[in-house]
Amino acid sequence: MQIHSPSTLRSRILDESEIAIVDVREQGAFSEGHPLHAVNIPLSRLDLVVRDLIPRLTTPVVLIDDPQQDAFAERAKVLLLEMGYTDVALLEGGIAAWSEAGQEVFSGVNVPSKAFGEFVEHTYDTPRLEAQRVKELLDRNENMVIVDSRPFPEFHRMSIPSGTDMPGAELVYRIHDLAPDPETLVVVNCAGRTRSIIGAQSLINAGIPNQVVALKDGTMGWHLAGFELAHGSERRADKPSKAGHDKAKQAATRVAERFGVSSADRQTVAEWLSDPGRTTYLLDVRSPEEFAAGTEAGYRNAPGGQLVQATDEYVAVRNARLVLADDDGVRATMTASWLIQMGWRDVFVLEGGLANLTSNTDHAGAPNPHSISVHDLEARLKELGIIDLSTSPEYERNHIPNAIWTVRARLAEAVAKCGNGKDIVLTCPDGQLAQHAVGEVSAMTESHVFALAGGTAAWSAASLPMESGLTHTVGALDDVWYKPYDHKGNQESFMQAYLTWEVALVEQIERDGTTKFRAF
Repeated sequence: MQIHSPSTLRSRILDESEIAIVDVREQGAFSEGHPLHAVNIPLSRLDLVVRDLIPRLTTPVVLIDDPQQDAFAERAKVLLLEMGYTDVALLEGGIAAWSEAGQEVFSGVNVPSKAFGEFVEHTYDTPRLEAQRVKELLDRNENMVIVDSRPFPEFHRMSIPSGTDMPGAELVYRIHDLAPDPETLVVVNCAGRTRSIIGAQSLINAGIPNQVVALKDGTMGWHLAGFELAHGSERRADKPSKAGHDKAKQAATRVAERFGVSSADRQTVAEWLSDPGRTTYLLDVRSPEEFAAGTEAGYRNAPGGQLVQATDEYVAVRNARLVLADDDGVRATMTASWLIQMGWRDVFVLEGGLANLTSNTDHAGAPNPHSISVHDLEARLKELGIIDLSTSPEYERNHIPNAIWTVRARLAEAVAKCGNGKDIVLTCPDGQLAQHAVGEVSAMTESHVFALAGGTAAWSAASLPMESGLTHTVGALDDVWYKPYDHKGNQESFMQAYLTWEVALVEQIERDGTTKFRAF
């Protein structure tokens, strides 16, 4: 079995060749501590997402787990080899050995991106206003707009009163119509710090004439200051007018010149894709709605702001080549400028933008022959064992009565708990993960195994009984990293701890010594 020592892995990181460092533990366990450049792809979902995140089968892959807790890495290696990956190794001793070797261990998620946000604020002294000051300006009806740089679902959940949703790379694209008066103050916020800082600095880098500031500590800072948040807001920025679009194009041109953003034509991109020795990602940085309506073949959706905020959720291969695309180059250029500053060497904007768009609406695919309908499950409820593969918070909110919760990687324990002789039904919110797991559960038992057609959502839609609470769980509740405002009690202390953690990342990144952000 191919094994890397901590020192060998560190050397591989520093030599700047392609490598994918994959932590296959559940997200909650990963968030407790991991190497800086590790990408979290839990074993429970590895086969579903790894081909998008590591598209080249000959990419060197190093797997990390906690052998004292779960031997997930060995199982993940077998799976990857079966899928055709050819260069798969394990980190000897897992995360504990990494720490014992004196290497930095980082808590949290999306750490490189969040540390980069702090670097940007320190480097450029990004202007910021505290919640108290912004509230005073609002109360006086000052000439100002508040723009929220998060994806719409986050904005809809909670936002600053009067705020307008304008996620990440959309800011330079859409701001000109919302704030046409150069005397209008533009305040950019997110939930915490990173996207507020990057968003505000994006507008400043683009050279808009308005004064631009970040709301210090975002919605968390607003809440900690004792102010009420809005919930359920639907206010979203419109698509730019002709005049607004012209200004956005001019701004993007300025940014491209300052940060050295390069473009690549389709022939060049096609040649890159046929190169067996390099990984090339094709990323559509437009909004999810635009992407669903149509994109070019081969492109995955990575909305620009989120690609900067959570790069490791879209790109798992360190030092890979990235090709970014949109319809006119504005959002791709803004996103590329930030990735270049993050230290990515080979970032390109698709010349001419996306064309020949085809619908990309997700389809459920063919029904699984081993499925059971909601009504059949209802009729046999007492005689079947039910295993729920939702996230633990989803299960806690509501689940089918007596369903056992577990993560897919620990299915054997849940199957054993179902008892001998019982047929088993697998479910999850939409039924898709359950369908994928039918085969592996069938290999564990002589009982019949089914997936619930339509998942738990179909059960709920039929107005059938549901339970709540963590009533029947198997294995550790380590599948989710909780945002500060997702905790059930004492949210304020979690918020303050999170904000303190973000600020401290710059110093820890420096100690780690494997990342070189770029200042222009």
